[in-house]
Amino acid sequence: MGAAGRDFHDFNVLFRDDPSKEVVAFTATQIPGIECRDYPAELAGPLYPDGIKVYPEGELGRLIGKLKADEVIFAYSDVSHEHVMHAASEVLAAGADFRLAGPRATMLKSPRPVIAICAVRTGAGKSPAARRLAEDLRGKGLRVVVMRHPMPYGNLLRQRVQRFASLKDLDAQDTTIEEREDYEPHIRNGFTVFSGVDYAEILRAAAREADVILWDGGNNDFSFLRPDVLVTIADAYRPGHELLFHPGEVNFRMADIILINKVERGNATGVARIEENARRVNPVAKVIRARLEPSIEKPGAVRGKRVLAIEDGPTVTHGGMRFGAAYVVAKKYGARELVDPRPHAAGSLRETFAKYRHLRNVLPAVGYSEAQVRDLKTTIDAIDCDLILSGTPTDLSRIIKMGKPFYQVCYSLEPVGKETLEGAVWEALTQRGVLQGMGKASRERG
Repeated sequence: MGAAGRDFHDFNVLFRDDPSKEVVAFTATQIPGIECRDYPAELAGPLYPDGIKVYPEGELGRLIGKLKADEVIFAYSDVSHEHVMHAASEVLAAGADFRLAGPRATMLKSPRPVIAICAVRTGAGKSPAARRLAEDLRGKGLRVVVMRHPMPYGNLLRQRVQRFASLKDLDAQDTTIEEREDYEPHIRNGFTVFSGVDYAEILRAAAREADVILWDGGNNDFSFLRPDVLVTIADAYRPGHELLFHPGEVNFRMADIILINKVERGNATGVARIEENARRVNPVAKVIRARLEPSIEKPGAVRGKRVLAIEDGPTVTHGGMRFGAAYVVAKKYGARELVDPRPHAAGSLRETFAKYRHLRNVLPAVGYSEAQVRDLKTTIDAIDCDLILSGTPTDLSRIIKMGKPFYQVCYSLEPVGKETLEGAVWEALTQRGVLQGMGKASRERG
């Protein structure tokens, strides 16, 4: 059971070369348009000359009976513990066993040191943390390569191993808005990003270019690589979620460093709750604090205006957040009104708003397919506003022609208190002797 990422990875490392097991199907959910295709034979290996079919998750109960499945493996992320157990109950009622594959069985051993940035929920602020850490490591003379959690929503064979070193690479490989949101900021900062389907091959390619690999996780999944240091981001706006969602709680319990993000005046109670949960379930983790600082190039342009706030899609949909960086900037700089996009939603966006009823005055940048991008453009064009603020990390104006003044919202991770993320990570690396002498050697090479 998957969503085009963890499911394929677990198959590759656990079953692809095991003749004692036969994988009879994948099911897919969460991401529109990824079901009703095949995991191709070229990726599935010689034991599967016809490939493996992918079905909608709604057919799970029927498939267990039809295909005589003995075991079902749950392999996707950012879902409540209740959701996982409902899935387990459906599987058990159909007569099969239910399994969660863990880190020891699925993490790959890297020939290069690995720092993993994971989270308790999607939208907690992994990417700005990863960007800050990547820049610090580069400043210490290290070659840093970013490895991203998979988002293979297109041609799986073409996406077997993906390398993105320029914005042109994003265009050439037909990346979705969701992929661009995570890859583009790293690329703009001068880092190469690897992603794809077959992570054993991806790791070999990335290791050839790196002194250290930075795993930038997806949703709240745990790393595909065995980390030397694991940083888990908790969200001060969603206290308690660190113990309520799968597999975010796994990351929270395994973390070497817990970074409580989005710390602001007014959420001290939430911060204290996260700290107490950390002391209770992971007392050896180092706990530090940070906040996200949003900004735009011309803040004065916002005052008194009617604003359309476009936000990172996963954060405000299955991530459950009611707002993001664009909303915060609009409020901060005195927007007269945040326009409600729901009456103007076109096509698939109508379905998105119907499913995620917590959304009000923000427009999720959903663009997993060309049709969804067209729906997004149609919706934007139909909305009467003075200007557009985009809180998604990708530059939407490169994909969609905007008919109104458009401002990109940027945000950076800023420490709260004396402890910094990079300081805590470097301390952990030094204590473990992971990068001893490597910075100097890299500088001499370069």
